[in-house]
Amino acid sequence: MLTESQAHTLAEHWVEAWNSHDLNIIMSHYAEYVILVSPVAAKLLDDPSGTVIGKNLLREYFKKGLEVYPNLKFELIDVMWGVSSVVLYYINQKATKTAEFMEVDSTGKVTKVIANYSG
Repeated sequence: MLTESQAHTLAEHWVEAWNSHDLNIIMSHYAEYVILVSPVAAKLLDDPSGTVIGKNLLREYFKKGLEVYPNLKFELIDVMWGVSSVVLYYINQKATKTAEFMEVDSTGKVTKVIANYSG
């Protein structure tokens, strides 16, 4: 079971990793078998499903994202947690509110991400 403390630690480290733009640190949060679904992925990958499957493809997508958004920066607003999931609510570099639902495995690695944007 994910604790409140673990959820907050994951959220803080995740935001710090993205704000550092260090792809290796960013990728350290994800399991090998991760699945991500995002409208940004749909746009950047020209795939209407917006789905990225597996850590290697996720790395390529994130690399492209960091290139397309060189001023990328996240500001954490709130963290919500469940039994094996966390929701990170933050503001991105475009001042857009974003929420990411993440399922987390027993080792603390993210296995599934569903990203949602306010605009």
